Amino acid sequence: MRATAMMTTAVARTTTTTTGGLPPAWGDGLLVCKQVIDVTSDVRTFVLESAEPRMFRHDPGQFLTLVLDIDGHPVERCYTISSPPTRPDLLTITVKRMPGGLVSPWLHERLLPGATVRARGPLGDFSITRHPAPKYLFLSAGSGVTPVMSMTRTLYDLAHPVDVVFVHSARTFDDIIFRRELEFIAATAPHFRVIHLLDDRGEQLNTAMVREITPDLLEREVFTCGPVGYMEAVRNMLSTEGFEMARYHEESFTFQGPAVEPGTGQSFTVEFTRSGRTIDCDAGSSVLAAASRAGITLPASCARGMCGTCKTTLLAGSVDMQHNGGIRPREIADNKILLCCSRPLGHLVVDA
Repeated sequence: MRATAMMTTAVARTTTTTTGGLPPAWGDGLLVCKQVIDVTSDVRTFVLESAEPRMFRHDPGQFLTLVLDIDGHPVERCYTISSPPTRPDLLTITVKRMPGGLVSPWLHERLLPGATVRARGPLGDFSITRHPAPKYLFLSAGSGVTPVMSMTRTLYDLAHPVDVVFVHSARTFDDIIFRRELEFIAATAPHFRVIHLLDDRGEQLNTAMVREITPDLLEREVFTCGPVGYMEAVRNMLSTEGFEMARYHEESFTFQGPAVEPGTGQSFTVEFTRSGRTIDCDAGSSVLAAASRAGITLPASCARGMCGTCKTTLLAGSVDMQHNGGIRPREIADNKILLCCSRPLGHLVVDA
């Protein structure tokens, strides 16, 4: 169904289309921190409960968007729901503190028991529920372990008789996220194997290792999450092995610009008022993709019009915005746009 909303202001106009988004299972609400668990020296799990009586319904592997106010500035960031839907009373996110970051240090310092945070979700389609299979290969690196951990916890809680090989890469032994829990699951669940690869021991995922670990690789559904370089290496490795890539699924919150759509050849200018930069943007490109190509780094996560991280104000001009639920009608009426899925219909002025 196509829905079009026109802004009433004479300065900015947004044409918006919602396509392919799944309706949220619990929407937008206030969450209360119940507990903080130190997982490693720089990773914490935050146990959250709804401020209003409700159960959390989500698919394992989905994420939520935190809506924060940091020093008077609105900030939105995506975090995978690390808890499984089989434990619906509480919800957890597991966050690695990034030195010099804006949001993760704030969460580690401020989101203490009793504190509240607003969140929107669940979002995303990176989930085993959309790709059921008798055999899985989970490949993760660093904090990319969180969505596949949610899937693992779900399979374990439901005693699903599936064959899972879980391969996780970390810097050191002490940096392995969920190490004890994974060891327990491997010890008590039939057909579940866990392998940890450590950088400080020179252990790297490679083709020979994958052949040895999963001689039946071509029979498995593969889920991967981690840094961009890691996932690119996994894709290349699987392609070399003749893996059917339709059965390969990955999740990343690092923006990589979408491909430019062929067609009009028209180009418009986009002025970013805060940075003072002006760039050209092809009519077939999103504003975020054009900014990325021009070397401008803007807040973004999913790049699919779902999470709302790249939301900003359109000060002048008009765009065609095809989103997947990451922005509300009232925000559109207030001249807000998502840069990742907004293509220019003319020259733009953006508050970024």
